[in-house]
Formats: sequence, structure tokens, C-alpha cells
Amino acid sequence: MAAEESKQDMPEIKSKHSLVFKHLTPELWSKYKDHKTATAGVTLEQCIACSIAFDNQHCGIYAGDGDCYTDFADLFDPIIEEYHGGYTKDKVHKSDLNADNLQGNIKDEVPVLSTRIRVGRSIESFGLSPGITKEQRLAVEELMKTAFAKLDGDLAGDYYPLLGMDEAVRQQLVDDHFLFMSGDPNLKVGGMERDWPEGRGIFHNKDKTFLVWVNEEDQLRIISMQKGGDVKEVFARLVRGINAVEEVVKEVTGGKKFMFTEHHGFLHSCPSNLGTGMRASVHVDLPGFAGKKDELKASCEALNLQPRGTRGESSGDTGTVFDLSNKHRLGYTEVELVQTMINGVNALWDQNQANVASQ
Repeated sequence: MAAEESKQDMPEIKSKHSLVFKHLTPELWSKYKDHKTATAGVTLEQCIACSIAFDNQHCGIYAGDGDCYTDFADLFDPIIEEYHGGYTKDKVHKSDLNADNLQGNIKDEVPVLSTRIRVGRSIESFGLSPGITKEQRLAVEELMKTAFAKLDGDLAGDYYPLLGMDEAVRQQLVDDHFLFMSGDPNLKVGGMERDWPEGRGIFHNKDKTFLVWVNEEDQLRIISMQKGGDVKEVFARLVRGINAVEEVVKEVTGGKKFMFTEHHGFLHSCPSNLGTGMRASVHVDLPGFAGKKDELKASCEALNLQPRGTRGESSGDTGTVFDLSNKHRLGYTEVELVQTMINGVNALWDQNQANVASQ
């Protein structure tokens, strides 16, 4: 009778092809439906809100705080294992943020327009964006304001809160492609746009090569970027920025660090970003792949790269300039993933030259 009641009680999952639909059983629903996590009071129904609301989800689940990954582990674990290609719950994630461990760089002759590497970070004892309380979100912003004020050298810059933002500042951030916007359906239904735009903002250094988004999909998105293809320089700056921000956080809070577990790596709101939370990408001109999108896709798959249009994840063909990035996040170190991107772009350039020669 209890199992039958759970089936009736369980919300309909509209995303029939999602990992939530595949792995959430009436028994799991019955086990977890009344539980609230300690850090932010998150329920399982909040975690799976997007797979209930939409029919187009792949994972279909967000963690509202770090507790979700342990409290609701019977659902999160199989989803993580399947999404990350067999990453079973006994596996350990290792981090390596030493830029000196990179071997070589993208070759000088490769026409890379720009390089961008980003990671997500979450501070201990605060909820993740889908479940963070208003008070916690404001506290994260205040903490980051203090941290940003202490950055020096080439990392020094200014913080621009979204609330009450001057129109000229807003327009400049739009022109620089730095500003994140409201309105994403997943972020709204997933709870990440509550109290918009309060408690959110953008920091960037004077050279506009180091940025931090505060309280968007993750508490922090830390970004290093510049023109050209010097991946090692971009990665080294990112690492200095990550370390500088965490040092100030520890100093101000009496020791709080970025959330990290041996199994999950760095914690993020979306299980797809667990581990490194890193996307190392370049915009590169590959004229030899003009009209050969399937060939590029197959080559990228073999090289563990992910190709996109230059306007984002769902953008289509934008000529011969492609956004190429590491495919994996979890179970590999940051250095391994950046190295994969470097080696893959060099290999694709050799293939590009062969294509051009054969035309």
C-alpha cells in the first residue's frame, strides 16, 4: 500500500528522457519527499523542479546546497555515475592547479582569436544557488566585496552589483559580453533567480582579463580570458585568482574554504559541473572544416573536445570560427583537461591544414 501511495504522491516527471526520470523510483520518492537539508532547507522536489516543469532536460536535477549530494545520494549517485561516464561512487577526484605541469601550448600558427577558462566555486556553509536563502546570498555578496577589495596587482579591479546598476556601466558590461542576464527558464524554475537582482554582481580587473560572477548559477564563476592562444598564461592567471579569492574568504570567515569532497571534487549546483567545474575554451578559425560540421564533431569526440558555435551552447553554425573546449569535468585534474584542450586544438589544426590542401 505504501508503494502505491508513493506512486500517486510522486510528481509527474515531464522530461521522460532525463536521468531523473530513469533513476527516481516511487521508493526513493517516499524515502526523501519529506526531508529538508540542514544548510538551506532544500527538498527533493526543489532539486528536480526542472524535470517536473520541462520536457527537455538531460540531468533534470540541481543541488540546492552541498547536503543534497549526501542526503539524496541514492538519486544523485546513479545520475552522476551515468552522466560522467561510469564515475562510480567509490572513485576519487583529484585536483591539480599547477600551471607548470602543462606541457607546451597551442602552436603559434593556429589562428586562435581568444582563450577563456572558467571554474565554479562554492563557499562552505552557504547554500548553492538553487536553494540558498536570501540572507546567505547577501552574505556571500558582502564576503566577495571584501575579497575583491583586497585583490592587488593585475587582479585588482572593481565590483559592479546588479542592483541599482548605472545604465552606462550596464551598457559597457553588455558591450564587453560580461553581463549575465535574468530570464533563463531553467535558472528561474530551478530557484536560481529568486530575489533578482539582489545579491548579484560582476567583478573584473582593470585589463578585463579576470572576472568573477557572483550568485548566478553558482555562488561564484571565476573566469580568466584574453585575446590570442596563450592558454598557459590564461590558466596561470585563473589559478592565481582562485587562490587569492579563497585566501581572503578564509581570512574573513575564520577558515571557510571552497566546498570540495574527495568523491565529487568542487561542488556545484548542477551535477554536470562536479569535479573541476572547469571549461577551458578557445575561439579558433578552422576554414578547412567549412561545411564539414559532422567531420568536426567526430574529430572532437575522438579528442575529448566539445565543439560549439561562438554564440553559446545551442548556437548553430557561425562560419568557420568554432568554440572548442574540454568535454569532461569530473574524474580528471584541471591540468589534464587543459592539456587535452591544447593537444586537441593542435591536432584539429593539422587536420584543418590537410583539408585545405586537399580542396
